[in-house]
Amino acid sequence: MNLSALVDQIGRISLWSGRLSALLVPPLVVAMVYEVVSRYFFDAPTQWAFEVSYMMMGTIFLLGMSYALSVDQHVNVDFLHAKLPARVIAVIDAVAYAILTVMVIWLTNTLIFNAISVYKTGEGSGLSSWNPQIWPYRVVYAVGFALFALQCLAKTIQNLLIAFDAEGGEAQR
Repeated sequence: MNLSALVDQIGRISLWSGRLSALLVPPLVVAMVYEVVSRYFFDAPTQWAFEVSYMMMGTIFLLGMSYALSVDQHVNVDFLHAKLPARVIAVIDAVAYAILTVMVIWLTNTLIFNAISVYKTGEGSGLSSWNPQIWPYRVVYAVGFALFALQCLAKTIQNLLIAFDAEGGEAQR
């Protein structure tokens, strides 16, 4: 497998991660509407709505990070990109993404150990009387950041291909 194919494969993984996160939006909306109706029309707030809402919104964000990066929907310093040649921008971006990749891998490793620890202790959220176990959400943290690290690696490779004009890297920008 050449590097361009690897970047494409990681992009497909990020696409599916984004699609999965998008599927969680309707259930989040339904849960929030149910809570509002229950609270304000029947004076019977739910015990689970707050917990479900932050966990679902967090999951949407965590699984959507890699997709957003793969389609360049992130904050960028455009005034630099507009003035510099494509190869110089690619070198700067490659270095930045390489550093980010290492940092996110370190963070992912920490999150994995945290998820294992929380699973072993059976820790609950402690935020409501429902108090669900928190380990599934911590696993989502680790998976989301692992996918983000993978996409950062793909961006590093993509920019190196552009910088060195290897394997048609310019076409990937």
